[in-house]
Amino acid sequence: MRRSWLALASGLFAALAQAQLMPADPEWREVEAPPPPAVTLEGLIPIEIPRSALRFGVDPASITLDADGIVRYVVVASSTTGAVNAMYEGMRCSTGELKVYARYNPGSGWVISRDPLWKSLQDAQYRHSLVIARSGACVGHAANRSPTQIARDLRSPVDSRFERTH
Repeated sequence: MRRSWLALASGLFAALAQAQLMPADPEWREVEAPPPPAVTLEGLIPIEIPRSALRFGVDPASITLDADGIVRYVVVASSTTGAVNAMYEGMRCSTGELKVYARYNPGSGWVISRDPLWKSLQDAQYRHSLVIARSGACVGHAANRSPTQIARDLRSPVDSRFERTH
């Protein structure tokens, strides 16, 4: 009897482990990301990142929401010394993941990422993206309704739209 319980328990744990590795929607496919838009420093929506030496802002004109459910946007990071960089990111709210499609450097322009991978929003280097998710890009495990609504919510964040489980 004990052996059968052990076999059942190990089978259950194996099934749970396998379920965690499988994507939430095996039929989901990412559409091809449009090329990065022009970088602007005017009209950015400020994103408050506690204990950061950088200032972040999202370009509201760059926010898109495609049929694949990915919220894409340009986020600009600037330092107190005046250095400016930007990232063209895609956020998949359903899985709590982020992809960086390109990085912008003022001297060289956009540098497209080769084979960008989805990374967890919990990764420390993406604190700004987690704040963007929680402040308006995501509502629970789904993308917010529209680019206009995302921009509106980023301007007046509530920080409770995106579940803390991500």
